[in-house]
Amino acid sequence: MPDLVWELEDKGCVYLTFDDGPTPGITEWILAQLARYDARATFFCLGKNVEMYPDLYRRIVEAGHKVGNHTYSHQKGWRMSLERYVEDVDFANQFIHSDLFRPPYARIKPSQARVLSQRYHLIMWDVLSRDYNRNLSPRACLRNVTRHVEGGSIVVFHDSLKSYKNMRYALPRTLEFLREKGLRCAPIEF
Repeated sequence: MPDLVWELEDKGCVYLTFDDGPTPGITEWILAQLARYDARATFFCLGKNVEMYPDLYRRIVEAGHKVGNHTYSHQKGWRMSLERYVEDVDFANQFIHSDLFRPPYARIKPSQARVLSQRYHLIMWDVLSRDYNRNLSPRACLRNVTRHVEGGSIVVFHDSLKSYKNMRYALPRTLEFLREKGLRCAPIEF
């Protein structure tokens, strides 16, 4: 199986990532929080959301953040043929224009990874906030990050309505925690 990137080498940086957007009302709030802390991040966008909200997508890019492909419609690739999955990813990239790809649910067949790694860097993570879990308290979401994050970590949050309550609590406190630890928030670049 091709290399999947779970963390990065620069131990002075943490790589905050946001999946599933852009989402009106939520992505703007995230951008404001990141700007407050002079932090840069990587947004793994759904092609359908970029197609629906091109101005919001442009705001992400113009603010100095990186973008990555998260499929067109958040496909469960393990249930799809290689051809259909790759087609969905490539269709999304007509809107996203990135060499970064993150499979939804962190699940990808070896055959899909082999084909997609020829065109994209396959980005995973080593710290999952679990902000999408409605049974998880906002404080527990924050602890999921602060207990495990270290230099080089790739952290996953979500810019979606489902995750907003937990992410709204955890993100500013995570940014403050990282600042206190002397860790810079950078976008994923190759």
